Amino acid sequence: MTQPTHLPYGGIPTFARAPHLPPDGDWRSDVGVLGVPFDLALGFRPGARFAPRALREASLRYVPPFTGLDGVTRLAGVSFTDAGDVVLPALEPALAHDRITGAARLLRERCRLPVFLGGDHSVSYPLLRAYADVPDLHVVQLDAHLDFTDTRNDTKWSNSSPFRRAVEALPNLVHITTVGLRGLRFDPEAVAAARARGHTLIPMEDVQADLAGVLERLPRGKSVYFSVDVDALDPAVLPGTSSPEPDGLSYAQTVRLLAATARGNTIVGLDLVELAPNLDPTGRSELIGARLIMETLAEVFG
Repeated sequence: MTQPTHLPYGGIPTFARAPHLPPDGDWRSDVGVLGVPFDLALGFRPGARFAPRALREASLRYVPPFTGLDGVTRLAGVSFTDAGDVVLPALEPALAHDRITGAARLLRERCRLPVFLGGDHSVSYPLLRAYADVPDLHVVQLDAHLDFTDTRNDTKWSNSSPFRRAVEALPNLVHITTVGLRGLRFDPEAVAAARARGHTLIPMEDVQADLAGVLERLPRGKSVYFSVDVDALDPAVLPGTSSPEPDGLSYAQTVRLLAATARGNTIVGLDLVELAPNLDPTGRSELIGARLIMETLAEVFG
């Protein structure tokens, strides 16, 4: 019997070719990966439910360790486990939230850094509920949209509201920094509510004018949950997302933001959300998403 192929288009796709073990299994690793294939809370184009599978397949292009042009090897000796996907019920959001939270708690018990593959951005709320025990929790959110709306279309559970629900449920979630905000459509009440709570709202024009100054506004020395909405990036870079907004982050700007946050804080969790691979026939959106995850992990683990 031959060994599994090293080629990215061969073999069974787990994330970075990690062993596939259940979230309640007897295992420990540095990185644990959990898919959350949920997109019932979208307000526009569906498809994020397909992202965990697409990201796993794309990750086969980026199996660590990596040695760069500078000769430095990164992620050597870092162990990965793929815990599969949360089994989600159709059309039962409350039950879906409970299952997501439960699976995230199990993952946290078994790895140093959980990585969550969304899914639309509504999944960040039940994921964050699994961090209710982390004191002085901060969120750094890369996003074109604020996602702090109280109610949209008569629901409190859409992908416009995850961080509003999170701060209501989690007294330990003390601050949110959102970078990359832009577009024509903002909810004035949500903006006012976020500012009243003291959150840091950084529009895209600030990034363009003074990225170094923006990096100084990121938290330092905190426990940070990182939430990366791929629509933070310019759609010319990453088109496969439900609600693209023009004039977004470049790849280089995104990596600098990820690196500065990872170097200056303790990263306790990472989610990547709103990737809709069905909206990008080139496949580059999931490749970029998988690489952003690896870039972040390389900064966390060295």
